[in-house]
Amino acid sequence: MSEGILTATDSEFQTQVLDAEQPTLVDFWAEWCAPCRALTPVVEEIAADYQGRLQVAKMNIDEHPQVPTQYAVRAIPTLLLFKEGKVVDQLVGLVTKARLEEMITRHL
Repeated sequence: MSEGILTATDSEFQTQVLDAEQPTLVDFWAEWCAPCRALTPVVEEIAADYQGRLQVAKMNIDEHPQVPTQYAVRAIPTLLLFKEGKVVDQLVGLVTKARLEEMITRHL
């Protein structure tokens, strides 16, 4: 995982994401998903660009299926933006950096 990107897990999701002081962008992905792999550089750029203002996490849905099920993640990649323990926005599918930044800036 890239520097500045948290690896989210089912067991630690409460403390890693829901209790986080900063808004947190969670990228739900899987190794076999080509659009997920294509989105990775965008997510890495976002993590670098918003460092100190936004926490970025990636969650492998195959290794950690509980949280994706809890949040009704039915397609990947799915990007959920959490703020104060709640989902405040989401994007599904391969999106541009501009589209992702648009979503993030609405909530910072």
